[in-house]
Amino acid sequence: MPRATTLILILAGLCGSSLGQYNEEEDLAWLQYYLRQSRVSSYNYGTYYEEESPVYAYSYPSATDTEPEPEPEPQQAAPWRCPQECDCPPNFSSAMYCDTRNLRYLPFVPSRMKYVYFQNNLITSIQEGAFDNATELEWLALHNNQISSEKMGKRVFGKLQRLERLYMNHNNLTRLPSPLPRSLRELHLSYNQISKVPSNALEGLENLTALYLSHNFIFEMGASLKGLKSLILADLSYNNLRKVPDGLPASLEQLYLEYNYINAIPDDYFQVSPRLLYVRMSHNSLTNQGLSSNTFNSSSILELDLSYNRLQKIPRVNTNLENLYLQGNQIDEFSISSFCSVVDVMNYSRLQVLRLDGNEIKRNAVPPDAPLCLRRATVIEI
Repeated sequence: MPRATTLILILAGLCGSSLGQYNEEEDLAWLQYYLRQSRVSSYNYGTYYEEESPVYAYSYPSATDTEPEPEPEPQQAAPWRCPQECDCPPNFSSAMYCDTRNLRYLPFVPSRMKYVYFQNNLITSIQEGAFDNATELEWLALHNNQISSEKMGKRVFGKLQRLERLYMNHNNLTRLPSPLPRSLRELHLSYNQISKVPSNALEGLENLTALYLSHNFIFEMGASLKGLKSLILADLSYNNLRKVPDGLPASLEQLYLEYNYINAIPDDYFQVSPRLLYVRMSHNSLTNQGLSSNTFNSSSILELDLSYNRLQKIPRVNTNLENLYLQGNQIDEFSISSFCSVVDVMNYSRLQVLRLDGNEIKRNAVPPDAPLCLRRATVIEI
């Protein structure tokens, strides 16, 4: 098979898997359109994981001595016509691509659009009523712009009752947009300047499954997560939190709180989330005094990252835990009771990876019954 044909088939397979909600005719048309273009949209449509990336350097227009030219006004096109600033593939009529074009304003959005991409521009504001005509929108990408909360209309997303994914990471937002559609499933607000999330800021978002708020300045979350009945992932890493959010949802599976200033966790905090699998709390200020004896003794948790805190003892964990990261603490004792309350042939830990390097434990301090308790461990670093 010729190499070019193989490449086309591979690309077709990738497109089909990442845009599974489109029908086959639209998928093929989308692929054919982009094979003819010299530029392909670089946005990654990851469902639940937002990749770590370096802090975004905002690119403001350079200052000049002359008076800047006035910004052009968006064209008022007919409801079905594509704006001249954008691309609307004829065989994929529900998508509009306006990304990476140095736009300083939002062009008119035709009413038929479901997927609109404005990322990687110089947009600073969203005028009131900007999306009132496009009530069928499901995906809206506004990331990597310069949008500020002060220059957003009060109800710009109010009529988007079918919106499922909103991308506004890498902007200048100082607060969460409000109100947000109840249909929303993913909300991406990382790399902004948000400092507080009021308890009612996410009220009514019962369909939300993924919330990304990392790399902000948030010092208070209150009970804003409590009513999110479908939430699976909450990424609150790289903020200024001094306490954990109140009231985790029962649906939660992934909680990321690394790089904050948290020093204590309430008793039975994780027990209300019986599906919780991954907890990451590295680079905080946790001490043993701020933890109860059973804080992390949750049967659902498979991975627990407590590295680079101020722990002096190994906290007690459930025997179902598979990966435990405790490096970079002040632990000076290898306590086997933290892993196994009873050590015999029938009672043992399922732990596979244990990191204790960068502590004060000596290698000869490992108790003789450790191999029996930790019989499944393949990595133990001291």
